[in-house]
Amino acid sequence: MGTLGPMHWIIFAVVALLLFGGRGKLSGIMGDAAKGIRAFREGLKGDEPAAAAPPVQPLPHVEPDKDPIVR
Repeated sequence: MGTLGPMHWIIFAVVALLLFGGRGKLSGIMGDAAKGIRAFREGLKGDEPAAAAPPVQPLPHVEPDKDPIVR
């Protein structure tokens, strides 16, 4: 339990390569993530304004039938 097995070393190596490999900078990866989030937010806004929904009208009041209760 106290030692690192081969699977732990493989996971550690993959994480290290993702963080420091490729471009070599963690800030580059985070910058790309920020650009993706920004593009997602702009996509949610859309170009056309949303059509305003008509105001909600209350249901008409209907008098219940005055039938006597038969027991």
